[in-house]
Amino acid sequence: MIAEAIRRSPLADYAERFAALHEATNGAISIRELPFLTQINLRAQPDQRIPQRLADVLGLALPLTPNTVASSANHRALWLGPDEWLIVGAADEARAIEHSMRDAVTGATASIVDVSANRTVMLIQGERAQELLAHGIAIDLHPRAFGPGRCAQTLLAKVQVIMERRSDDNAFHVYVRGSFTSSLADWLLDAVGRPE
Repeated sequence: MIAEAIRRSPLADYAERFAALHEATNGAISIRELPFLTQINLRAQPDQRIPQRLADVLGLALPLTPNTVASSANHRALWLGPDEWLIVGAADEARAIEHSMRDAVTGATASIVDVSANRTVMLIQGERAQELLAHGIAIDLHPRAFGPGRCAQTLLAKVQVIMERRSDDNAFHVYVRGSFTSSLADWLLDAVGRPE
């Protein structure tokens, strides 16, 4: 008998609890996992011609302003540091994105690493999403300080995450390492039930 490999996302066991939370809050808070997104870590000096080469391949210019996100129809690039970005794409695109990025940086000094298996992404949205996240994070999530197209590496409930604000309607992507997903999910579910 041969065991069949089954890909299982880190938060698969939380789907029902997240659905119950959505119902209990009348949609004011919605949490769901966006599993298996492609995540490619890029390290390169921005003063080289790499940003333009990658813009041609990815369809977006790498953001050079700290803590910002550039988007195209298919990809996003999150600024993580002066010479570091996280390129995000649809699930199962890692090989194609990585290959095209490697071709684009041929002859330049750069590091391209597929880190898709390192983190999962939680989509936290709804009219109370910002309020919920504010209970466990030190950064100001108000739209005037952390508006759409912004990202930050920070701690949420003592868990290292990358936070990305997606839109004006309180939609956040929280990138969390697989080994900490249960801890963060439990904290979020518990925090919803705490009195103000």
